[in-house]
Amino acid sequence: MPLPENGAPWPPPEWAAYYARIAVDDAWYSGDRQRLARIYGREQKTPRRRLWSRRSVAHRPGADTRLHVPFAGDIAQTSADMLFADMPRFVVDDTRTQARLDTLIADGHVQQTLLSAAEQCAALSGIFLRTSWDRELADRPLLTTVQPDNAVPEFRFGMLRAVNFWRELPGSTTQTVWRHFERHEPGRIAHGLYRGTGDNVGRRVPLAEHPDTADLVGSIESDGESTTTGIRQLTAAYIPNQTPNRAHRGSPVGRSDYAAPIYDQLDSIDEVWTSWMRDIRLARARLIVPDGYLRSNGPGRGATFDEDAEVYAQLNMPPTENGGITLSQFDIRVEEHQRTAEAAMRQAAQSAGYAARSFGLDQEGAQARTATEVDSDDGRSMTTRSKKAGHWKEGLADILLALLGVDAAQFGSTAPPERPRVEFPKGVAESPMDVATSLELLNRAQAVSTATRVKILHPEWDDQAVAAEAAAILRETGTAAPDPGDTYPLTA
Repeated sequence: MPLPENGAPWPPPEWAAYYARIAVDDAWYSGDRQRLARIYGREQKTPRRRLWSRRSVAHRPGADTRLHVPFAGDIAQTSADMLFADMPRFVVDDTRTQARLDTLIADGHVQQTLLSAAEQCAALSGIFLRTSWDRELADRPLLTTVQPDNAVPEFRFGMLRAVNFWRELPGSTTQTVWRHFERHEPGRIAHGLYRGTGDNVGRRVPLAEHPDTADLVGSIESDGESTTTGIRQLTAAYIPNQTPNRAHRGSPVGRSDYAAPIYDQLDSIDEVWTSWMRDIRLARARLIVPDGYLRSNGPGRGATFDEDAEVYAQLNMPPTENGGITLSQFDIRVEEHQRTAEAAMRQAAQSAGYAARSFGLDQEGAQARTATEVDSDDGRSMTTRSKKAGHWKEGLADILLALLGVDAAQFGSTAPPERPRVEFPKGVAESPMDVATSLELLNRAQAVSTATRVKILHPEWDDQAVAAEAAAILRETGTAAPDPGDTYPLTA
């Protein structure tokens, strides 16, 4: 489909349910209590009465004591850290292309971009990567991101063939909404400015009518709406978080880490912590005193008890223990609340596809644990990481090919564009002691050669360096095979 037609409903009916689900995920990801209350305040007829759907305190300012624990944000951040805390390698065969690609990645702060993109991808079901350029900002193409609820993609056989990116512009009001559409097709990017309402795209107007799109007029070609990229590839790529999407079967869009779904667990965590804090508030020490101990503050102002007073007026009351003053202080159910909260967080982490240890849960004392034991405990997290890395490898390779192509077509780079190989580092690094133990056992069993042991110890070395090191080890240990041309003297 081209750019939207005048008067088209917004959001597009076929994507309305998808956008609504993203809005729920976004509320949990943001950690904003007001967003959660707005989202779930509309669901009064749901079978389960959630903590954030209750309106009993809405009419009392300052009386909302509900507590939110940002565990959903922790899940998204953990996912991003597992993928891009250590930058993957982008490898091409041509040395000129490799050097230019390394420059584009370093100058473009690509690692920071990918960390941000991966976190939003985990929370919002997917992310779009886009190749852009602005000659006033930089003399190179830029790698940018677009969130899935700001995109209307078109798929064919599960592959992205075109996409409309959109954004609301400053100056929009409840009556008038300005939207800028940017359509990416193979070899072409089209722009459109629309003036409409909240539920209607409205009428298309010239780009010059809004200051945020006026600077695009100079880049638009003779057809009045698009510019040529100079490459055959699509200048956008879609990376799903996980597949399949259980709520939209058959759809190529991804699913959020929260779409297990774990909304009930997240709501339960907040409810447990809210109850815990309520225990603390109720357990504050309070004094119950007779009326005679109270000092009047005047008509209509009530009475107060001065706990620092040393002398009181004569009181007409019988003598009692403690002078009639009673201390009221309730117990705080710390252990019960803590166990319940940890159980809910553990289940939420497991349903999202991660090990509880990834979030500091199930710590068994302070004793040292080997990397093998940690790897075994975190097997679930590593499996989830591997599945996500598979989606990222394809999407990153596609968009980096487009980045190199635009660099050559628009900025005159002489490096030939080449689709890179994306190599993610190993998720858990073994300690030197564990590596040494493994190599010793392999050597004792005579199961591997010296060269293989060197390669295990130094996986980043090339074959030439491995062979040289293996030869040096054999010479030093005296286990190298003798040269067949050597002669040895014989003794009687």
